[in-house]
This record gives sequence, structure tokens and C-alpha cells, in this order.
Amino acid sequence: MKREIPSTNRKNSFVGKYRAFVLKEVVLVYPHFRAQPRLLLLPQMKIMKKVMWLLCPLLVGFLSCNDENLNETDFLAGEAFTDSNVRVVLIDTLTVDMSTMKMDSVVTSQATRMLVGQYSDPVFGTVRAASHMGLIPSGYAIDVEAEYDSIALHLNFNGYYYNDTTITNTVQVKRVLKTLRPAEGENFYNTTKVEYFDEDLGVFTYDPRPVEADTLEVRLDDAFGEDIFGKLQDNLITNADEFVDYFKGIALLPGLNDDGSIVGFSKEIGASFIRIHFGISEEDERILDHVDLQLNLNETPVPFFNQISAEILIDPLLTLTDQEINLSSHDAAGQSFIQSGLGIATKVEFPSIKSIYEIKGQGTIMDAILKIKPVAGSYNDELMLRDGFSIFIVDRNNDVTAQLVIDEVFPVTGVLNRDNEEFNDIYYEISLVNYLEELLLSEYETGEAIILLPDDFGSTVDRFVLNGAGTADHNAKLELTYAIYDDEDN
Repeated sequence: MKREIPSTNRKNSFVGKYRAFVLKEVVLVYPHFRAQPRLLLLPQMKIMKKVMWLLCPLLVGFLSCNDENLNETDFLAGEAFTDSNVRVVLIDTLTVDMSTMKMDSVVTSQATRMLVGQYSDPVFGTVRAASHMGLIPSGYAIDVEAEYDSIALHLNFNGYYYNDTTITNTVQVKRVLKTLRPAEGENFYNTTKVEYFDEDLGVFTYDPRPVEADTLEVRLDDAFGEDIFGKLQDNLITNADEFVDYFKGIALLPGLNDDGSIVGFSKEIGASFIRIHFGISEEDERILDHVDLQLNLNETPVPFFNQISAEILIDPLLTLTDQEINLSSHDAAGQSFIQSGLGIATKVEFPSIKSIYEIKGQGTIMDAILKIKPVAGSYNDELMLRDGFSIFIVDRNNDVTAQLVIDEVFPVTGVLNRDNEEFNDIYYEISLVNYLEELLLSEYETGEAIILLPDDFGSTVDRFVLNGAGTADHNAKLELTYAIYDDEDN
């Protein structure tokens, strides 16, 4: 059955030249693109063996299928197909529009880790992360004979960091002034504001070793520890509600003058907590014991979030004052940007994709790879270039509606290709076969687009500076492999 071609108002928009391979009387058995394709030669074929020897590996290479390139379009051989020519067209001249958008806020109450630290970025300015949490005791009974000993904060590294970990970090431990509750709804955001008591519960410096080290243990103010100890021992606090009325939580703030790294700490129960040590004297020994203040999981939502902010340095990004604003790469020196914790994302659109219908004959997309190069000099050993990111769909208002997946299971990702890194030729590759097929089959413009962000963007401060449009030889490029059959010229 011949597929109807949706109408388009774009005329003569397909101006790029393409290369094509013509096969006579070849049947491609390719059901649902779920298996390795096979080439069947009909008995009446009169093609030189040498030509087929050259073309078969090439076609198998074009048609090879994996989980990242599953195509929902049924491409089944029929009589019309077996009597037609097959052309494999390679297209790399379709327009790729890239821009930068900034979310009004990012949900960080569901972050997988605490983030604490500060560093200076030549693009995003001073990037700062502070963690806030409500705590409750692991128990409410302390023996009347027990004697207070000390109080300490334990922070377990979870392996995440960004920027220079050779520089010492400072952390201020503050007592939160009010109970941690969302202003509205059930989420905290990177922009959520919190008030603190003036006095520090503790201030400490440390050398970040997020991969090598395990846990930090830091002494806190003994007056604070003795106060909690006494209220538990005297049964003045006997349950979680009474404790939250008394103690609203803590904030972990970076030093105001820090310029090192942002480090991740585990928020799992038993990994990071405040421990109050005490002992009971017996005749021949002193029995040591403790009670822990740990993340309050009794509340819904859980009173936890990371506050992430930055003082943007470059003028183009200062124009992103509303989520619906798109900063074209043409207006940003040919660049687009990603800063995960701030909700700054690269937006990608393909305005001329339907011009592919100007190629005569019926066809299907066999492969579609978007290649984007990071800007040279925008990354180094500290401002690390991550190996990948995820793809999300946004509507015309730049609200995220879904993550781009294949078969409702497998996320589509951008993967860093370092094969030619020694020649400074590295780029991200994104397979977009399914997404572009859906764009081709849509009968009207939805205003949807894709954005690029790290998968767990509410839990990181990863950043990317990418080449968009307007950068001469470094433009983002869509490489399309298109199979055409039933050519109307024949």
C-alpha cells in the first residue's frame, strides 16, 4: 500500500545533493527491523557477481539493526517492491536548528544525592550547590544514667564530583529556621529559598576524595548536641512530630569564597547522618552508645532538596529570563549550552525533515544519526566532558513531556565518540530513527522538539558547550540513510 505524503508548504527546500546506489531486482527481507536483514537474489537476476560482492556488505552495513535503531515502520517486500529498483540515499544537508532554553526551575527533592560545593565557570559563572534536609532520631529513649560525649556529622561520598578536587572545600553546617515544606505542590526545586539561624553548628574544610575516600566525620557544636541529648533523655521529645517542631533540619552550605568542586554525598539511611555519642558508666567499664539523626522518611514529601544557582557570565545566556525563550545558536556565536542543575538545555529541531518527500518514490528511514561537536577549549580535566546525555521531548512552551525512548523501554542517548580524539575530532552521536519517522508521519505541526540533558539532571551540575548552527565546519549534522523503492521514474 502506498503511503500518503503529508502536505507541506515548503517548496524546493531539499537542495542538498545525495549519493545513491541502484540495485536491480533485489528483495530486502526486513520485517519490522527486528532482525539482521537478509538479501535474497531472485532466479532471474542478471547482476554481475563482482558488483553484488561490493554492494552486499555495504547494504548490510546500512541496514544493520540494534536496540538504538529500532524502526516501528513495517517495511515488507511485496510484488511492487520486487519489481522495482532500490536506492540507498545518504543525506547530510537537512537543516538542524539548535538553541538554548532554561527551565524556570528544576525538581531537586527527588535527587539521588546531596550536592555541596562551589566553583567558578568561564561560561556559567559561580556555580553553587547547597543541600537541605529534615532529620529525625533513630530512637527516643536514652538511659537516665547516660552521659553525653559528643556529636558528629557523617557524610558518605557517593562518587560524584564536578570540577577541581585538588582544591580544599569548606562546608558550613547551618540549622534551618523553619520546617522544610514546599511552598506549593509536593516538590522542592533548585530555586527554593530557606532561612537559617545565624550561628553555625559547625564549619569544616576538607580535601575532596570522592572516589578514594569513604566518609567524612566532622565534630559539631557540643551545646547543640547536649540540648538534643537532654530533651531525649528527659522524655521532653518522644516522637517524630515533637522532634520536627523542635528541630527543623540542617543545611550544608559551601564556603562563600570557595572555588574548587561540587561533591556528591549519599542520602541513603545509614550512609549520611548526625550521630550523638554517649556512655553509661558501669563498675568496671564504660558502655558506649549512640543515637542517630537521619533523613526524615516519615514526611511526604521527604524534606530534602539541593539548591543550585549560578551567576551567569556571558551575555547571551542572560536573555533566558523565561522558560519559553529560545536562544538560537546563531545569536550565541554558533554555540548552544547545557547546565543540568540549572535546567539549561540544548534544544534541537528539524524544520526541513519533510522535504525528504521531494525525493520521488516510496521510502523509509533506515538510519538517522545526529552528530554534535563540543566546542574546542570549552572542556578540560576539571570541566569534564561527560560521555553521554539523555534526550527529552518538550512541547511548544518548552515543558518536558517525556523522555525519548524506543519501544517504551530503551532510552535514546547521546554517546561521545572518542575514536579520533588524538586528532581533536570528537562528537556526540544520537540515533533518531524512530523520532524522525514519527515527525514524517505527523499530519500537522505539534511544536514539539527534543532537548539534550543528563538523565539525572536534578542530581548533577554537568555542563556542555556545543557547536550549533553558524560555526562553519563544526555545525551539527544530521546524517540520514534513506531507502527508496517503487521509484516513480521507472
